[in-house]
Amino acid sequence: MRTIRRLIYREVLASVLFVAAGFLALFFFFDFVDELPNVGKGVTPYRLTQALLYITLMVPSHLYELMPIAVLIGTIFVMSRLAQSSEYTILRTSGLGPGRALRTLMALGAAFTLITFATGDYLAPAADRAGQLLRARYQGRISIGQTGAWLKERQAQSTYNVNVGALSADGAMQGVRIFEADERGYLVTMLQAPTAAFAEGAWVLKDAERTRFDTSGARARVERSMFPRLEWRTDISPEMVSVALLKPDRMSTLDLFQYIQHLEANGQTSQRYEIEFWRKVFYPLSCLVMVVLALPFAYLHFRSGGITTYVFGGVLIGISFFLLNNVFGYAGNLRNWSPWLTAAAPGLIYTVLSLAAFSWLVLRR
Repeated sequence: MRTIRRLIYREVLASVLFVAAGFLALFFFFDFVDELPNVGKGVTPYRLTQALLYITLMVPSHLYELMPIAVLIGTIFVMSRLAQSSEYTILRTSGLGPGRALRTLMALGAAFTLITFATGDYLAPAADRAGQLLRARYQGRISIGQTGAWLKERQAQSTYNVNVGALSADGAMQGVRIFEADERGYLVTMLQAPTAAFAEGAWVLKDAERTRFDTSGARARVERSMFPRLEWRTDISPEMVSVALLKPDRMSTLDLFQYIQHLEANGQTSQRYEIEFWRKVFYPLSCLVMVVLALPFAYLHFRSGGITTYVFGGVLIGISFFLLNNVFGYAGNLRNWSPWLTAAAPGLIYTVLSLAAFSWLVLRR
């Protein structure tokens, strides 16, 4: 059995790497075409070499998204080819029963699951952050529109609404505005600073302007003060600002969890980020579903040239899984579905389909 496992592992691994390389090359080309209009623009000329480096740093994110599809197509190709050449029939007569074949592929799927998790939780976030900072170095800053990102924090008897316009290339914040409201909801203080930096348990505002609104007396007063350097104590970390400014699907699971805790502690809705958090948890497990879905192809009877049709069917199944995963994410956010069920539903649906196909083709025929 060790020889049989080694044969299947070698063939599946080579096929998955080949499919993943093909998809990544295609996405690299699309990203390159999209990035070409930005070459030569920006504060500092954005050269072709920087554009290629930025596109290369986006490869881990694409690999994370494409991994289940590559596993499905690569495994279907191997199982179909083994069935077409009657090699799988020989393996069955050598003792490779349905249960043992399923365990063999599940072990391989578990390895792909770990690779997908490591890529999505460590490699992709780091590469994406480096790519965004590289792009900001030449185009000026990272932002999400005209108003930037909004965050909220409660401290003692005050509530702070924080607006960060953008992140600069060195990780500093730009266009910072902090609005303090008392327990009645009245605006008490407004802080504004063109730039701010992160410190231990605080933000350091540079050239800050503080405006106080005093309504305690008979007449309302407005007091303005200027500070070359002002510290504002807060628990809002750089990771939370990054989550608010960057795409949540590009963040690590731990960063998303901490940001969700921050939102809930301050009475803000966290539905979108909870769905993304559970997707980060369940998405790597899709590799297990894909190898189970590919196993019945080894028990089909192929005519000459029939393998192409089944591989094309595998491509369609992979694309449908990717689309269904996105559709459930948007629908769950709009309809306020349970976050973990919304994230797990596509995998559960394809698990049922794969087990049904396995039972019908393998155990009953």
